[in-house]
Amino acid sequence: MSTEAPANVELDPENHPDSAAHPGAWRAPASAAERTEAGRLLRRRLPRRALGALTTAGRRDPLAILDEQNAGRLQDLLPLRAERMSQSPFAFYRGTAAIMAADLAADAHTGIVVPACGDAHISNFGFYASPQRTLVFDLNDFDEAAWGPWEWDLKRMIASVVIAGQASSRDEAAIRTAVLTSVRAYALAIRGASAMSPRDRFFTHLDAEAGLPNLDAASQRVLRRAIKQARKRTGERAARKITVLGEEGRLRFVEQPPTMTRLEAESEQRLHRMVRRYLESANADIRLLMRHYVLSDTARRVVGVGSVGTRCALALMQDGDGNALLLQSKEANRSVLEQYGGIPQPRVFTALVAEHGEGARVVGMQRIMQAVSDPLLGYLRIDGLDLYVRQFRDMKGGIEAEDLEDGPFASYAQACAVTLARAHAQSPFAPMISGYVGGGRTLGEVLLGWGHAYAELSRGDHGRFAAAQG
Repeated sequence: MSTEAPANVELDPENHPDSAAHPGAWRAPASAAERTEAGRLLRRRLPRRALGALTTAGRRDPLAILDEQNAGRLQDLLPLRAERMSQSPFAFYRGTAAIMAADLAADAHTGIVVPACGDAHISNFGFYASPQRTLVFDLNDFDEAAWGPWEWDLKRMIASVVIAGQASSRDEAAIRTAVLTSVRAYALAIRGASAMSPRDRFFTHLDAEAGLPNLDAASQRVLRRAIKQARKRTGERAARKITVLGEEGRLRFVEQPPTMTRLEAESEQRLHRMVRRYLESANADIRLLMRHYVLSDTARRVVGVGSVGTRCALALMQDGDGNALLLQSKEANRSVLEQYGGIPQPRVFTALVAEHGEGARVVGMQRIMQAVSDPLLGYLRIDGLDLYVRQFRDMKGGIEAEDLEDGPFASYAQACAVTLARAHAQSPFAPMISGYVGGGRTLGEVLLGWGHAYAELSRGDHGRFAAAQG
């Protein structure tokens, strides 16, 4: 349920005030000040306290949503998915973006729709290598990304802070501090981004090490350790661990059932076609790079928690000197923001998906929301299956929030909030968000209460899910 758009500011993401769209009636876009004021006026129509409403209790069947998702997945992997999701309330929450989207769809939202992650819990932020081989911190999961209300992302992040905090037995004061400071960090970051030119905020990014001097000693230790571990998680290192040199100097994957299993011969032949189709979506420089390699082996790979059961594979590429390059393909389905949240997508977006598949959506949203992205990103549609492709590992790492002390836990939540604000700020509607949010104190208290209410709801879902698994 959305609210009416503020007067004199266009909220349609497809609206563009150029001469082609409005022949003979050129007009400039609304200024940042005008959009900020429109955001403030929106508080009259939808007070910030209204975002604390949670109206789903007694009118939902979360297990039916999970069953619906499972229907299209690899059935032999469903027990593993259930096992991973049953481990803890936080593990369950990580796999239930669809349930949360359905819950949020029942409540009022601001109507300010932006490129959204759709699954912005705190374990979906982390490190990876930029094309310049520096380490950056950013969102790193876009399976559910689409256009959606900005506050849905923030709510998913805040609920994850509460659930992870409770799962690690933190006291209420520590959780409260983490929530309030992270909402405040989001507010300040979106305000700062709104004051920049669109070009300047497009180029901003979070260098993994740049903020170290501003952190307390405990947080610095955590970050340095995480950075050190991320730098070790390279594709080359992974290849040495999960491959062996076989006959004729050919590299092969080492099977590790059930998480790593070799594909059948006919599937391998199909993967050759898939590689060629993927290259059609790649830039010219990547197509030339890939001419150095041939496909050496393929394997099915199980990843994540909520993603278990989707079709995911590794392609082992090998050059003439035995150097390996690992590519990961992953199935892409409809975003939960559209399917369960009911958020209409822009026409240009739906046309992209209709022509190229859901993998194009994932890649496109990743490139929008990340400051820098993997240059090997690509997508393909083959035999009715939509996939996206990326490098495997490539310094990808993260921080286990549940294992942190209270101070670093709050610092990490703030870093996630700033990163989320930077992603949302790519939208022309960022100043409206800033005007609506204000300084973040009022919204922080609202989302603190909402986060606890949703954490209780999700814990109940987890209990029912675990019981259903026996």
